[in-house]
Amino acid sequence: MKPATHRQKKKKDTAVQVTNDSSVVSKESAAARCYFNDVFLQHFVCRAVRRAPLINRGYYVRWKAVDHCVRMFLHITEKCSQRQILSLGAGFDSLYFRLRADETLDRAAVFEVDFLDVARRKAALITSNTTLRGLLDSRLPPPAGPVHVRSSQYRLLGVDVREESQVEEALGAAGLDRAAPTLILSEVVLTYMETQRSDAVISWAAKLLPQSLFVMYEQIQPHDPFGRIMQEHFLKLNSTLHALRHYPDASAQRRRFLDKGWEQCVCLDMNEFYFGLVPEEERSRVESLEPFDEYEEWHQKCSHYFILTASRGSLVDQALLAPASVSPALSISPSWSPTALSVHAVPVWVEGLGMASTSLSPGKVLLTGGSSRRGRWPMASVLIRGQEGWRSISVEPVEDLGVRLYHTVTCLPGRGAVVYGGRSSPLNPIRGLFKVTFDPCGPPCPPESEGQDSVKVCVEQMVCTGDPPPPRWRHTAAITSHKGRDFLFVFGGQNQSEAVLGDGCFLSVDQQHWTEMPVEGAAPPARHSHSACSYQGGVVVFGGLGGEGVPLGDTLVLRPTERGFCWERMDVRPPPVPRYSHCAHLTGEKLIVVGGVWLHSDGVPGVVVVDITACSSVEFSLDTTSVPWPLMLHSFCCELTDPEEPVLLLIGGGGNCFSFGTHLNPQPVTMELGAALG
Repeated sequence: MKPATHRQKKKKDTAVQVTNDSSVVSKESAAARCYFNDVFLQHFVCRAVRRAPLINRGYYVRWKAVDHCVRMFLHITEKCSQRQILSLGAGFDSLYFRLRADETLDRAAVFEVDFLDVARRKAALITSNTTLRGLLDSRLPPPAGPVHVRSSQYRLLGVDVREESQVEEALGAAGLDRAAPTLILSEVVLTYMETQRSDAVISWAAKLLPQSLFVMYEQIQPHDPFGRIMQEHFLKLNSTLHALRHYPDASAQRRRFLDKGWEQCVCLDMNEFYFGLVPEEERSRVESLEPFDEYEEWHQKCSHYFILTASRGSLVDQALLAPASVSPALSISPSWSPTALSVHAVPVWVEGLGMASTSLSPGKVLLTGGSSRRGRWPMASVLIRGQEGWRSISVEPVEDLGVRLYHTVTCLPGRGAVVYGGRSSPLNPIRGLFKVTFDPCGPPCPPESEGQDSVKVCVEQMVCTGDPPPPRWRHTAAITSHKGRDFLFVFGGQNQSEAVLGDGCFLSVDQQHWTEMPVEGAAPPARHSHSACSYQGGVVVFGGLGGEGVPLGDTLVLRPTERGFCWERMDVRPPPVPRYSHCAHLTGEKLIVVGGVWLHSDGVPGVVVVDITACSSVEFSLDTTSVPWPLMLHSFCCELTDPEEPVLLLIGGGGNCFSFGTHLNPQPVTMELGAALG
């Protein structure tokens, strides 16, 4: 190997080894927050760091999936005279010490293989730590060749996993029994190798160990917006995810293992694993550990990782993952229209997630609240479309509106808008309502002039009588009418004490009084992050995230009646893709639902058009080729800026992409609806 090539290889190997250091810190953070029980990780971390709740959940589901597979293997093989765990690229994993302390390693041995430098560092940590050293034999032989720690049930080897012949020789010298049932573990290891090398490892393991179970945890879905951010992150770390190019999804990974000599294979993305194989009681425990409001990023993270089990031999077949029996939300396969809707960037800088918007008049959109790269503070602006295109001007004053995300701003009949709800953090809901009006003697927004950089507004707190609903965010607020009176109908959401809310509350607009209204029909399931559009005096509600943490795909209509209102559930065929954190608008009898998040890993929602009269739906994909950044359509705003033009303006959106960094859409985009509306 040429010196330059050797240096480049060494640099990439070092970058991969750094991912081990970051991973063990994240695992320790999750363990310290009681996501799982592992008291040994702390001994492999130089300095403990508290990760964000999203990171803790992500590492919990990774730990849970691997632990599930390991314990299933040990259970299936408990009557065997000898069984083995072979961990490839083990890093600073504490698996052996945890299993040894649990007394679940009877007649079993753990073999760990990793880079020489990693093995040396781990061996030094183990032998210098009283707790770790106490779980090994009382007398350890000195390191010999590639074996850096040798105990009766634990061997730590410093060998490059890519060198199969060297690994095979070292394992043989360390006492690996090829005939014994063996679990082979690879946690985000093989994908860092060139695909030809990782394929060779998979084939080599199948030939070497005729009674074995291969367990692999890795990434999938590189081409959607989240997947693009994920790939860019690892490229910056000089740790390219090579396997994604040839094996981009779960079905490709299954074929890969079957083609490489494995007899059976089951592959689940982490949403399928979490909802299908983690008991509801355990999910409830985990979800109550920390304040949490990053559902979109959590579900997207889970849809971009998988857990795979592949088997050789009849004995270990029983240890394969069970194909999950899960909610219908995970089993819907949409039928896309052949027509893609065009999306184009708007040359004005507006970014943020959790904002709220309302159309004041054709070509004028009010934006409030949200969070951007610059942080959170009272924010409001107006987007105005002039002869030169769209531009943003600030709104003054906005201090009274406070810092808020995931609130609503609803245009009132006649003049102004009402701002309701939201939060500054998952522990701090915003209480009360505010009315925003512009110059009472002028139009809803002052006429635009190219030199104008701000508009004056009046922000006043609404003093409401009656019994107000609990504070909330991720709710909806839409105008309804009953016998000539207008009501603000607030539905659903969540708050610091309730994961989902299912109540509906009516505020009389003219009297500013929270009013009890008779509502008949079956109440819809509680939800948040749904949509609600005013329709014939009532509202049309679509989707949202339900109480079990699974997206909903139902369409409900609240209709005015003689006595009050009545809920009706529409039987839409074909059923729309369940989603939440989307936006929706009505044009005539057609409900246009844009973007959102669902749980499948084979795509992201585009647009579904629901015909209210015909109870039918059509799904459309988006043509984003002209948009020069990954377009993330969740936690965003959307407005029909002119009822005469079938064009939507999409503003803001994005989020924290797990540990890969924050991505916010930097500019609004327009979406042409002509093809969708027929």
